Amino acid sequence: MRGGAHRAVIDGYSDTTYRAVAGDLDHWAATPRGRLALIIVLDQFSRSVFADTPGAYAQDPKALALCLQGLENGHFDALENVWFKAVYKLPMEHCEGPDHLAHLDHAIAISEALAADAPERLCDLYGMADSQPKKHRAVIAQFGRHPHRNAILGRVSTPQEEEYLAAGVFPHQTDLKEVVTGKA
Repeated sequence: MRGGAHRAVIDGYSDTTYRAVAGDLDHWAATPRGRLALIIVLDQFSRSVFADTPGAYAQDPKALALCLQGLENGHFDALENVWFKAVYKLPMEHCEGPDHLAHLDHAIAISEALAADAPERLCDLYGMADSQPKKHRAVIAQFGRHPHRNAILGRVSTPQEEEYLAAGVFPHQTDLKEVVTGKA
């Protein structure tokens, strides 16, 4: 979450993020929108609040569990806004682990379904949202992890990961402004 909101998230939501990490906001998961809010705090805000530290990714398993539980209990389906659903599935793209490819396949299926229902005026935006999990999947299929996290997490990069990192083109750095203005 290094877009234009990075500073605003740190300034306005650090306390909320710390509380979510401590489990003080787990009760939010009782409702569809509350669960979505908790997913956003754990999956997105933690990347700003704990930027450049292992803490940026430490909440991924909890965010993924919240996402998967919400897919099972109907919370995802109860969300009335397509963008809520697009953000809801982000932990399936981000959380490294043994089932990452299966989670990415599920995220891709969700994205494709959302894109298929896109109004024509929003097709470019939905197309970007549809392409993101596919880009993440390609990285995970190739490396089994997100190599851009290696240095922060104290992992040694393979020669192939070094080449990937040197190219500097990462799915998580898509510029939404370029997509919206058509300059992508």
